[in-house]
Amino acid sequence: MNTKVLLSLVVLMLSLHGFSQTSRGVRIGYVDMEYILENVEEYRDATEQLNIKALKWKQEIELKQSSIDQMKKDLMAEKVLLTDELIAEREEEIQILEKEMLDYQQDRFGPQGDLVLQKQLLVQPIQDQVFNEVQKIGANKRYDFIFDKSADVVMLYSEKRHDISDLVLREIARTRKVSASNKKQDQKNRLEQFKADEEEADEEISEALLDRQARTDSIQQANAKAVEDKRAEQLRLREERKKAYEARRQKLLEEREAKRQAKIEDRSKPEQEKDSVQN
Repeated sequence: MNTKVLLSLVVLMLSLHGFSQTSRGVRIGYVDMEYILENVEEYRDATEQLNIKALKWKQEIELKQSSIDQMKKDLMAEKVLLTDELIAEREEEIQILEKEMLDYQQDRFGPQGDLVLQKQLLVQPIQDQVFNEVQKIGANKRYDFIFDKSADVVMLYSEKRHDISDLVLREIARTRKVSASNKKQDQKNRLEQFKADEEEADEEISEALLDRQARTDSIQQANAKAVEDKRAEQLRLREERKKAYEARRQKLLEEREAKRQAKIEDRSKPEQEKDSVQN
């Protein structure tokens, strides 16, 4: 606990203790903000929508990660067939995709990401209503102190009879009935704006993903063509070497045959000359 908060709490408790010795009229209450939020219908509905959106963001991140992992596997399998330049290009593409994936994850789930900001936007109106109702209740019921159980000041013990959370909820509901139509329309407009903003963001993300996918497909096609060209070149060189080998082999065979014929002819010449002499 922060030192200043602890000192403030000690001073407050000592003051209450001293005051209670001179007067028994001190009234203390507290509210449980988490309990109140769970019982506000608009907050529950918006939180459910936000959880669905967060699940969709998580699936998109997992899809990006799966695509990157597959690209790494493909590169490892084809590395022996690629030039150093093509390998460097594909490694750079993978690094770019990984950075974009991490940035997207941070934008959605980071400390300043969409999830945290949207939760703050959902909680703030309810907190404002609770604050307003607590001011009214404190004045009308003559409470001396009202604490927030969910705040930094830790309650080591509290009697249930001091919990005015249900009273705050009833007062919130009563206040809403006074201007139900206006507030309902305002909540509806906020939710519609929230949905519209998310849909617009989804469209931008979808366009970016499509553009990225198109670029990735183009690079993969170019890489595949390069691999095929490399294989075709290797087959061509192999065929040329094979033909050259066959040509050299045929030439050696012809040279051997020519030498053999020459030897046969050389052997037959003395016999012919001998026959001519005898004649």
